[in-house]
Amino acid sequence: MKKKENIETIYEAALAVFAKFGFRKATLEDIAQRLQMTKSNLYLYAENKKDLYQKAVAWALLRWQLRVREAMDQTTDAKQKFTVMCFKAVEYLSQDKAFRQVLIHDPDIFPMFPLTDPFHEINRNSVLMIKSVLSQGIQQGQFRPMDPDKAAEIIFLIYKMLIIRTYIKTEEKQIQEAFPETFDLLAHGLFLE
Repeated sequence: MKKKENIETIYEAALAVFAKFGFRKATLEDIAQRLQMTKSNLYLYAENKKDLYQKAVAWALLRWQLRVREAMDQTTDAKQKFTVMCFKAVEYLSQDKAFRQVLIHDPDIFPMFPLTDPFHEINRNSVLMIKSVLSQGIQQGQFRPMDPDKAAEIIFLIYKMLIIRTYIKTEEKQIQEAFPETFDLLAHGLFLE
C-alpha cells in the first residue's frame, strides 16, 4: 500500500475490523494487515487505536447523514422531504452491515441522551436537518405551527430509539414491520381534525 492511502479505504478497513472484533479486541495490527500495510504506516493516519476508532466512526456517521441528505435533496416538497428523511435514515443501517455491527458492539456511539454523546456535533447536525425540514413545512403551510427546535429534538430522540431497537437490540424484523405505522403516527398524529 502506498504511503498516502485513501483515508476512506483506511476507515472502511478499520470499521470492518471493529465490526468483527469490537473495539477492545481489535488491534492496529489487524487493521494494518487488512490494509496490507505496516502498523507504523497506520500511525500516519491516527495517533492510536482509539483515535482511529473515533475517526472511522465519525466518518461512518457523516456518510450515513450524507446519504440521507442526498435522498432528501431529490425533492423540494417538505412533506416528501420529511418522509424520505425518515425512511432513508432508518433504512441505511440495513445496508451498511459493518457499521451496524460496530453499533451493536458499542451502542454508546448513538446514545439516547446528548450529555454523553461522543459524536455530539454530527448528531447535532442531524437534529438541524430535521429542524430545517420542519421549518420549511411550517413556512409552506404543510405542517402545523410548532417550535421546530423542540420538535426536531423529540423526533431525533424517537429516531434513536427506533435505531437502537431495530438494529442494536436485535428486534429488527418486528420493528421494521412496525416502522411504517410509527411513521404514520408521527406524521399524522392521533386525533382526527
